[in-house]
Amino acid sequence: MTDVAAGAAMRGAVDLSALRNRPDPAVAQGASPGAPDVSLVMDVTDESFPQVMELSRTVPVVLDLWAEWCGPCKQLSPVLERVVQELAGRLVLAKVDVDANPQISQAFRAQSIPMVVALVAGQPVPLFNGAVPEQQVREVFAQLLQLAGQHGVTGVVPVGDAPPADEAAPEEPPLPPLHAEAHEAIEVGDYPRAIAAFEKALAENPRDADARAGLGQVRLLERVRQAGLSDVRAAAAQNPADTDAQLAVADLDVAGGHIDDAFGRLLDLFGALPTDERGPVRERLLELFGVVGDTDPRVVRARARLASLMF
Repeated sequence: MTDVAAGAAMRGAVDLSALRNRPDPAVAQGASPGAPDVSLVMDVTDESFPQVMELSRTVPVVLDLWAEWCGPCKQLSPVLERVVQELAGRLVLAKVDVDANPQISQAFRAQSIPMVVALVAGQPVPLFNGAVPEQQVREVFAQLLQLAGQHGVTGVVPVGDAPPADEAAPEEPPLPPLHAEAHEAIEVGDYPRAIAAFEKALAENPRDADARAGLGQVRLLERVRQAGLSDVRAAAAQNPADTDAQLAVADLDVAGGHIDDAFGRLLDLFGALPTDERGPVRERLLELFGVVGDTDPRVVRARARLASLMF
């Protein structure tokens, strides 16, 4: 699912705690902490970011991290705005000038821009880096909406004279019980319980695609949560032939939105290993393909390379 990296809220992929806990200046001055003034496209600052975090519990928020000096940013921003406008309130675009808002930039580890991430229920979801084609933007946003729906974030921002979402759209059907249990567990960070729920759902119905995707996503979340970033990367650098070390770095890369880096690392390792030692790498690649999304161009390219290495 492109860098919708995980099809799940990437708890632990970036550290939003400082931004999440910063008080709203308006509230600090004694004003009522009402809902933010929402438009489909808005500028966001370090100070207003907590409002955006809260808004993402109702409607998915796409963050466009840009800078005035960035040429590709100026190419991409109009595309993002156009696609968000076409979605008529199902997504909100929040624009972040990284030079003026260093805390947001640091929280998302914005090493290169343009960088596009999303917030779903207060959790970050990596999308993509660089100026990508408009069609790819549409595909990524469609996948993001599917992900948000899986997490119960299905609100719509009223546009013009359109009625509020609760009047205009029928209620979403309830999640299957085991899916609901898994999502509740994810919300509180209980990934082992979420994994068990998805595994049980798959045992009952091996063709449950949503459960299979959810299982891969939560397994990734659990592995990333347990990993120490600097230690993992140091171990992988010191031991390039160590399968476990390379698998751990690939997990971190996917969680951080560096999809091609993750796939390239694992495919290089797969090609270098003896045939009888390739199994764990192949299994992890297939799991990460499901996390990113089978139709994502990077998955398609990686699958083709994997097939050529196998045969």
